Amino acid sequence: MSVQVWTWILVGITFALYFGIAIWARAGSTKDFYVAGGGVSPLANGMATAADWMSAASFISMAGLISFMGYDGSVFLMGWTGGYVLLALLLAPYLRKFGKFTVPDFIGDRYYSNTARTVAVICALIVSFTYVAGQMRGVGIVFSQFLQVDITLGVIIGMAVVLVFAFLGGMKGITYTQVAQYCVLIFAFMVPAFFISMQMTGNIIPQIGMGGTVEDGTYLLEKLDALHTQLGFNEYTDGSKSTWDVFAITLALMVGTAGLPHVIVRFFTVPKVKDARKSAGLALLFIAILYTTAPAIAVFARTNLIETVSNNPYKEVPEWFKNWENTGLIAWSDKNGDGKIQYVNGSATEGKPKYTGERGVNGERLVSNASGSENELYVDRDIMVLANPEIANLPNWVVALVAAGGLAAALSTAAGLLLVISTSISHDLIKKQIKPNISEKGELLAARISILFAIIIAGLFGIYPPGFVAAVVALAFGLAAASFFPAIILGIFDKRMNRQGAVAGMIVGITLMLIYMVVYKTGLIGVMEPRPKEEWWFGTSPEGFGTIAMIVNVVVSVIVSRMTPEPPKEVQEIVEDIRIPSGAGEASHH
Repeated sequence: MSVQVWTWILVGITFALYFGIAIWARAGSTKDFYVAGGGVSPLANGMATAADWMSAASFISMAGLISFMGYDGSVFLMGWTGGYVLLALLLAPYLRKFGKFTVPDFIGDRYYSNTARTVAVICALIVSFTYVAGQMRGVGIVFSQFLQVDITLGVIIGMAVVLVFAFLGGMKGITYTQVAQYCVLIFAFMVPAFFISMQMTGNIIPQIGMGGTVEDGTYLLEKLDALHTQLGFNEYTDGSKSTWDVFAITLALMVGTAGLPHVIVRFFTVPKVKDARKSAGLALLFIAILYTTAPAIAVFARTNLIETVSNNPYKEVPEWFKNWENTGLIAWSDKNGDGKIQYVNGSATEGKPKYTGERGVNGERLVSNASGSENELYVDRDIMVLANPEIANLPNWVVALVAAGGLAAALSTAAGLLLVISTSISHDLIKKQIKPNISEKGELLAARISILFAIIIAGLFGIYPPGFVAAVVALAFGLAAASFFPAIILGIFDKRMNRQGAVAGMIVGITLMLIYMVVYKTGLIGVMEPRPKEEWWFGTSPEGFGTIAMIVNVVVSVIVSRMTPEPPKEVQEIVEDIRIPSGAGEASHH
């Protein structure tokens, strides 16, 4: 059977499973909708947390980033896994002891202020929409390539699927759907890795195969270093980032992880504080399976790509290359007219290729903006994991399995983020501030309407994507680090921290991060282009600037809190109490 038929079969089976779970786990109360009734087991919550966490950025984009960045890509592994250690040790048990539904709920009650709650809601919406943009783009990429549908239609299908299990079940439906999605995505990620590791190195375990030897006895990493050097790239195992920038990005990703609202809320779904700790430990174990495999997949994909296309005639390239050309995520421009693909260090095109609709003498799709260096090949980083099985000539069912896994990863995280957006509006704005006397039925309706609007906005991000998946997601971590992390950590460990300090810190931190993102990363459409890296503050990339913004947040918070009245005595007693992570009751929204 063809890849497309296999994809329809596997995607159909997995989607039917998700819909079945959503119908089975319908939410009947706000507690079901917000925290799955508070009765999820640590094992199920650990798997759901892992699926919530391992988004399209982890499944689709991280190995792609590492395959292009080499050693420098290790910052994503260190930051995203290290963040879970911080979360398990410093936040999860204490927040569970506090017993609230959401991060803005914690901040609003801990800082005895609706102003603080509103600022936290705004921060949650900014972080969540930035993050969900990457997920919807991942959905669009998978649908457009493997199901041969327009990317816009692909995003709309993805929106409809998320809407069903988020709308019906809330956190309860999402939790058990995410357990199934974890099983799908981890199986889909590991099977090709086993195949390719065995194919290239003779060792079925990819983590060991990456450090093993190929047919001629050369170590695989040495071979890749040699290929890179021949093509003018830096050695794959040699980093080009400064030590400071590596530290800044890693720390920003770590504290951003610990401050992500859609991950934190998962620890309110378990019955006890002890279960929150167990959930975090199990989630880290489940995540490690994928995260330790990603560098191996990156090495395999990079080596196979170079050997398959570099300096080979376009007319002889495998079918997968021409299939991916149709998506606009890979392109060749024959600058020297020799009919061969010259893949060397340099930019093939300024940004993404714009197709003219015409074909060249070799049958290639002509691009209107082929400029820059002698390099003739444009490869989008987001296709490396998805195209990897095709590059390695694996069976069609394996290729289709990866497509199903990519969809599971993107949809699971999108659902978690959309629930955060929904609860921020229905619970933290409407219930807590605008209409405190709203009935439970009315609050549930508001939550579902909020999800509907959130999905429409998220879909627009998928149709008009702001950048490749992991770049957008990395910025979301910077925003979480700059806004939430200091307010949460100081709220737990500093009795003297008051509402004035927390509000001032969050506003300054997220504003500083947003300004830096616009000036140095995204630009302002029609007004300004991003400034060059030579002008970065202290040599800090936009992905690492969350560290500086977080430090500024902490300094501002502490100074302002010491210059203003201390919190009420009862609030200080609550802070003392939650630092003893035992005896917590059920999560509450009163």
